[in-house]
Amino acid sequence: MNRHSLFVDKNIPSPCFVCEEDKLRANLVLMQDVQQRAGVDIILALKGFSMWSTFSIVSEYLQGATASSVWEAKLAKYEMGKEVHAYSPAYKPQDMDELIGLCEHISFNSISQWQQYKDQLLASSVSPGLRINPENQEAHTPLYDPCAPGSRLGILAEQLNGVDISGIEGFHVHNLCESDSFATQRTLEAIEDKFGQYLPTLKWFNLGGGHLMTGANYDLEHLISTLKAFKVKYPNLRIIMEPGSAVAWQAGPLIAEVVDIVENGQKIAILDISATGHMPDVLEMPYRPAVYGSGLPNEKAYTYKLGGNSCLAGDVIDDYSFDQPLKAGDRLIFEDMLHYTMVKTTFFNGVEHPAIGILQSSGEFKLVKTFTYEDFKNRLS
Repeated sequence: MNRHSLFVDKNIPSPCFVCEEDKLRANLVLMQDVQQRAGVDIILALKGFSMWSTFSIVSEYLQGATASSVWEAKLAKYEMGKEVHAYSPAYKPQDMDELIGLCEHISFNSISQWQQYKDQLLASSVSPGLRINPENQEAHTPLYDPCAPGSRLGILAEQLNGVDISGIEGFHVHNLCESDSFATQRTLEAIEDKFGQYLPTLKWFNLGGGHLMTGANYDLEHLISTLKAFKVKYPNLRIIMEPGSAVAWQAGPLIAEVVDIVENGQKIAILDISATGHMPDVLEMPYRPAVYGSGLPNEKAYTYKLGGNSCLAGDVIDDYSFDQPLKAGDRLIFEDMLHYTMVKTTFFNGVEHPAIGILQSSGEFKLVKTFTYEDFKNRLS
């Protein structure tokens, strides 16, 4: 049975996020190779992919996970059980009380936050760090650019002038978004230019995420040589990377089903998924997800606007064309839907929430999670 036939098989419910184990493992094997050859450590950024039913697989290859909140830190600690790193734009006192018992590394977004919790951190076994802003813009979408002018994320070099940062053991930087190895090289150059005086005194440097090393055209050899050259300059530094997208890149689709066909100047297929509820980046970035077997509008014989099942007027994915006319009950396969999609879903309108499953290496499908009215009800009161 080919891949397409597997996903239209009624054994897989619709809607459903499906992780393809073989593809996930292939990404992780590649990352393991980067770790070994470049002498760096890679951890999973939960903000991009937190399907914890796969953590037993991820933990075979990666060194741990990085969290943006107490809840993510708990997920990493209790479901993966390896190193836990944390960064947040700001911590409340009750957050810090919990994070100290969960994490090995905690990075601060400001000098004032570090000073607020310095004594508490130094009395613990946690390694403290600062998030810096190298002012090197690499993200093409403004929504995801941490180095844009006026950014609230990271400390500028000028803000460290004359500041006592004794006790800080590492720096954290994140300015990439699905970027190539040359963006990593430019970032390291910007860091050396603006923060180079501090690097020889630190124990670790976290290069954050956005390294799309599992992408088809990514230059792995250039990445590895760039990282090795940086390590030669600063042998005191443990280099950490925390990609989210790259771990689950092209590792599984969102299965959807046509519920109805309506016409208002053009044919519109109403699906059992929602752009705003189940793939919000379609509207926020925006972007056009790939649909298996489809083409651009009018490229193939039959063109449809694909619409979601919520009452939001703008709950529309895009226009696609198909070789055959669509009808109620047809399955559509939205490709590459595991990273930064599952983590952003909502229960808006109370529409049916996609199930979660794993297409195992054996070819068997394992349903790991379905959602019910109680899940929807329990989010509110």
